[in-house]
Amino acid sequence: MVHVEKLFSLSRPHFNTFSRYPSHSHTTMADDPTTTPSAATAEPTDLAPPQPLSKSAQKKLIKQQRYEAKKAEKKAEAKEHKKREKERKRKEWDEKLANMSSEEEKLKLIESRKGVRKERMEQRSEEREKKLERLSWAKLHGQNIVIDLEFSHLMTPNELNSLVQQIMYCYAVNNRCTSPGHLWLTGCEGNMGIHLNRIPGFDKWLIEKEKQSYIEALQDQKENLVYLTADAETILDDLDPKKIYIIGGLVDRNRWKGLTMKKAEEQGIQAAKLPMGNYLKMSTSQVLTVNQVVEILLKYLEVKDWKAAFFQVIPQRKRCDTDSGDHDKELEEDGKLENDSCAENQKKMKLSETDSEGSERAVENGENVKDIVSKLREDADSEASKREIEVDKSEKDNTSLQKEDV
Repeated sequence: MVHVEKLFSLSRPHFNTFSRYPSHSHTTMADDPTTTPSAATAEPTDLAPPQPLSKSAQKKLIKQQRYEAKKAEKKAEAKEHKKREKERKRKEWDEKLANMSSEEEKLKLIESRKGVRKERMEQRSEEREKKLERLSWAKLHGQNIVIDLEFSHLMTPNELNSLVQQIMYCYAVNNRCTSPGHLWLTGCEGNMGIHLNRIPGFDKWLIEKEKQSYIEALQDQKENLVYLTADAETILDDLDPKKIYIIGGLVDRNRWKGLTMKKAEEQGIQAAKLPMGNYLKMSTSQVLTVNQVVEILLKYLEVKDWKAAFFQVIPQRKRCDTDSGDHDKELEEDGKLENDSCAENQKKMKLSETDSEGSERAVENGENVKDIVSKLREDADSEASKREIEVDKSEKDNTSLQKEDV
């Protein structure tokens, strides 16, 4: 029986279903006793060759490749330009030193340059200390602003990169503010955490970085949580320093509509929207980027005026033409009114000057003012009589034409 099986196995052709995939070993189900028929039949379907991309997908891929190539070229050009500028400045410095006649002048120039560098370094250190003081004050007394980063699984790699750029901009804007807020990043784990840790100096940022969600990190202050979303019905009139305002960290190109509102309702926290509709109309949707919302909140904390905050942060290309010019036209109209009033005053002054000059000339010529007034009246009466004569002539002509027609 054993000999028959051996003969049958030798006579049977040895097919390998994975021969076109060089990465797999050349084994069959008969050689591997651990494999089952179902697994053997399922693997070829999983390892099927990828289907060709559609035309739109190919266009997107080509566009992305061109963008990446252009970005790399710009980066290389900027690096080369920086290198050339450095060399040019060094050559200018060497030529300046070479033109010096005495060694004392050279030493004085070198010392003055060292003094300028020292002053610059001291100024930078002072600015850094002031920034640290502002941020430490904001940590205790500033407005708490949370960026919810629990949507990384819903975004593409490009959208994640865009969100990271927006977070970097939020941190930079907050550092420059005279009255900064206290920023929180919640949900900094997984793919989102990997992207954030790639930022140079991210570990030194003076903000709160939590791997947990905001509902877990701030569970003691759940009643003070307010989710800012454009789908909310409540309009935010003022910023309460006791409240903690949450911004959804999501770049989705409007794919996931109503997601943040649904999340706030499920968690049982408050939701509100910015009073943007009361002051301007958007040319597109009313969804703003993360950095725009953060900057609007910070600007309102500074000026306490929603309209000024919106018009200073939202770019003009996102606003309607009718509303975009209103805020700018107010200042222009005020300036025009002032200019018009000045022009009218100047005209009055000129008229008064001409009248005075005419009266002086009349006095010099020995004419009387009453005679001048009477002459003006006579001229006006003659002009009126001429007009009446012309009207009578036109009426007579019309009547004659009507008679001829009859």
